[in-house]
Amino acid sequence: MDVDITGEVPGLGARLRERRLRSRLTLEAAAARVGLSPAHLSRLETSKRQPSLPVLLGLSRAYGVPVEVLLGEQSEVSPLVRAPVLRAGEGEPTVAGGWTYRPAGVPGRAMQALRVHIPMLVQDAVVRVHPGEEWLYVLEGRLLLTLDREQHLLAPGDSAHFDSMRPHRLVAEEQPGVELLFVHTLLQSPTADLCIH
Repeated sequence: MDVDITGEVPGLGARLRERRLRSRLTLEAAAARVGLSPAHLSRLETSKRQPSLPVLLGLSRAYGVPVEVLLGEQSEVSPLVRAPVLRAGEGEPTVAGGWTYRPAGVPGRAMQALRVHIPMLVQDAVVRVHPGEEWLYVLEGRLLLTLDREQHLLAPGDSAHFDSMRPHRLVAEEQPGVELLFVHTLLQSPTADLCIH
């Protein structure tokens, strides 16, 4: 769920609006791409609300830019110019919705790799649906992965690869939570419009 945090991420609302306009999308069209109401997207663009990470990822897909650009942490540089190696300790962790995300790959590519820590009892009821594919590998802890109505308990060393249009839910099954290596694709083609509710 999005929460009121006016001004906590300086300039985020303005960057969201600028990206939408550069993508030549109306408020209604952009909101439809990520499953939001136009009023909700308007509140995000006017900094009255802060987007959750899934909403921010959806907007980055819809506008064809890395999340870091929306957050103002990185200027747009061609992916071909970026170094292909990410060293240990590079990249600041981000906390959103109680989950901790650390970059595990070079930003701005069609695939995004993250190391994700999911604590127990945080976002347990959130069901996600979005275009693309996801691959995850359990590093530590146990993960309950729900795909549609199927439930899978994954232990360290287990992995899963699925179409992220399948409703899915990720839940840590034990303290202190679960640590995942997580890779997802960013679908930016017009065909993605057909998939988003």
